[in-house]
Amino acid sequence: MTEKLINSKPNGVFALILIELTLVLGIFIFIMGAGSENVFGIIIGLVLSIITALAHAGLKVVKPQEALVLTLFGNYTGTIKEPGFYFVNPFSVAVNPANHTQLGQSGDVSTKSPFSGMKLSNGNDVNLEIGKKQISLKVMTLSNSRQKINDCLGNPVEIGIAVTWRVVDTAKAVFNVDNYKEYLSLQCDSALRNIVRIYPYDVSPNVDTTGDGQADEGSLRGSSEIVANRIREEIQSRVEDAGLEILEARITYLAYAPEIAAVMLQRQQASAIIDARKMIVDGAVGMVEMALERLNEGELVELDEERKAAMVSNLLVVLCGNHDAQPIVNAGSLY
Repeated sequence: MTEKLINSKPNGVFALILIELTLVLGIFIFIMGAGSENVFGIIIGLVLSIITALAHAGLKVVKPQEALVLTLFGNYTGTIKEPGFYFVNPFSVAVNPANHTQLGQSGDVSTKSPFSGMKLSNGNDVNLEIGKKQISLKVMTLSNSRQKINDCLGNPVEIGIAVTWRVVDTAKAVFNVDNYKEYLSLQCDSALRNIVRIYPYDVSPNVDTTGDGQADEGSLRGSSEIVANRIREEIQSRVEDAGLEILEARITYLAYAPEIAAVMLQRQQASAIIDARKMIVDGAVGMVEMALERLNEGELVELDEERKAAMVSNLLVVLCGNHDAQPIVNAGSLY
């Protein structure tokens, strides 16, 4: 389906004036015919009144950044995108299959009417469907609900995304899919699962996230920009036929699933402790080497191998210990 733009000038004001004048004329002819008992005048007045009443259905208002998709007896006639007050064929019908669908910031698709939850005096639910037929061309944000997805290592993670999108082809959005808003929401969920399962939550060895056959350091936590771009491209490829453009996709929430969060926290803490210990040991060894070199250069004291080993042991215990060392003063001889 190809979008056809209706580029006619906004002629609604002129048409409205003409319709109202015709309506007044029809009423006047009807009254005059009824007063003179002229059947022909009565019929003419009724016909003009009915025609003008039907003509009011052809008056359409299009606001900025909105579009009106029109069909006539089941055939697509065109789309009005320029703002203004228009008069179109009164039998034309504006089509918007997603006029009752709202994508809330929670990401849930809601098709309930604004009066849902209200009840009549007899106890029945109110079932009024109110929605506008105009299609919004504004930039909108879909914040999909958090999903639990297994990463490439099988660890369950919870992730949420915010997708910025807009309608660029109204004909595709209306006629190629049943409901373009619901379609977008479902495709966001599917694309998110396809991309997340490629990456580990954190950097892991022997994991190829780019598909080139070489292990890399890609991860959901460390490569959020790359992951978001891949999610956007994946969604765009899926909603192209629906006439939608995905401007941006951002990760809004990322965490391990609650059932493994505590275990993964212990793992991270253990890794941090090991890294810290390694750094402390490396620094202590460097300080011991420096101390021995300074003693040899200054010839302050001569130590044999056994005394050097004892001094190295004592220094490492002092530098690598968790608590402050308690000094012991030796007042006697070293030998």
